[in-house]
Amino acid sequence: MKFTELGLAPELLKAVHDAGYTEPTPIQAQAIPIILAGNDVMGGAQTGTGKTAGFILPLLHKLARHASSSPSPARHPVRALILTPTRELAMQVHESAKTYGKHIALRSVCIYGGVDMRAQIAELKEGREIVVATPGRLLDHVQQKTVSFNSVEFLVLDEADRMLDMGFIPDIKRILALLPKTRQSLLFSATFSDEIKRLADVMLKSPQLIEVARRNMVSETITHRVYPVATDRKRYLLKQLLEVSPAAQALVFVGTKFGTSRLALWLERMGINATAIHGDKTQQERTKALEAFKSGESRVLVATDVAARGLDIDDLPLVINYELPRVAEDYIHRIGRTGRAGKTGEAISLVAPEERSRLTEIERLTKFKIEQVVVPGFEPGSVAPPHEQERGERGHGHKREPRVGHGPKTPLDRLPAPASHLPTVPTTLAAPRTPRATRTPRAQMIAADGFDFSKPYDSQETSGSSADKAEKSALVPRRPLRPVAALLGGLGKK
Repeated sequence: MKFTELGLAPELLKAVHDAGYTEPTPIQAQAIPIILAGNDVMGGAQTGTGKTAGFILPLLHKLARHASSSPSPARHPVRALILTPTRELAMQVHESAKTYGKHIALRSVCIYGGVDMRAQIAELKEGREIVVATPGRLLDHVQQKTVSFNSVEFLVLDEADRMLDMGFIPDIKRILALLPKTRQSLLFSATFSDEIKRLADVMLKSPQLIEVARRNMVSETITHRVYPVATDRKRYLLKQLLEVSPAAQALVFVGTKFGTSRLALWLERMGINATAIHGDKTQQERTKALEAFKSGESRVLVATDVAARGLDIDDLPLVINYELPRVAEDYIHRIGRTGRAGKTGEAISLVAPEERSRLTEIERLTKFKIEQVVVPGFEPGSVAPPHEQERGERGHGHKREPRVGHGPKTPLDRLPAPASHLPTVPTTLAAPRTPRATRTPRAQMIAADGFDFSKPYDSQETSGSSADKAEKSALVPRRPLRPVAALLGGLGKK
């Protein structure tokens, strides 16, 4: 089938041709005619199959009747709302809308958090027919009364399963309550679950189900491999794998934000051009990192699962799971960044012994056994080479400075001689040292009267024989002992 057979507007066909596409993917071939017919759709396909164009193209075709070059905002009300879970995916959908709609006088805007709202407000005041947004920031605009949904004709919920994972369902329900009841709704998701189906029952009206692949199926163009390795030696194996193909780009997934920044910094110190992206970085930093990776300026992009969806890079050959995801379905989204649009890709996972249970869950989900490749010298339990065993080497590749100020750690006779270039104190100006006091002989510590200064002091009253001491103690009247209770405040006078 060709795009020319789908009944799209000539302007759209020209834009598709300019983008270099001639044949639709299976999800596009099935979804576009149904959407053009005005039906609600519940579409599912593995990530990277072109489902974004599957709803953007028919949406632009149906909105073409509203195209206007008038500068008046009243001629450009919001007519289509597309909700996405992440900023990166929102930007990707927005770029697709601009790419395929460049020959049609329709305006679009991308709304997401992490940036100043004033630029987005200015665009909305100018009028935009298509709004691509994340739920949280869209509700911020609703509260500021900078967006109106009175003219909305189309609603698209993209990556609905990720919406569930990120807890956006309450926000989505608030947005649904603000939209006109008469509209065409589309729900697209890479995977389906019972929760997704319940959401579809609320959002869609008599939807047609399109599922071009079995549930949670991964692309057949991706080669999967597992490398068993100890946790503390993963980075060295990663470095070796990256050096095998020094020109190829790689997307490396790490489980935590701190681990992401740490690994990227270590790769930089090892001479591998790498950059990091995670949720704690500002939107400007994230955009800059993505642009550097897409342009080839940066060879390795180390990322958390924030890049598992919405990152569309042409000819990305390699995805590496430095740490396996805790949720098995995230493995599908991670490796879906490679092998897109029918191209081949490779997915590598570095698996430590404590991650075996996660690997089992992934294999159970994908319904196939992943090939395991043991690299000599990196087997779990193998002895690390000397350069990995250095106690002074820290996590980022620099060595610990020698400790100073706590005394020498070697015998004094082995300490290095002072540098010859250091100034020396002239002997004529050196202060004379006071000789240490010598020990006084015992004979000199006895006075003429026989008093020995080397013994503890004993007063004359207590000196004498034990019999004399007993006699004196008997003459001195002793105070009667009082009960312990008296010391505690009891036994008072009656």
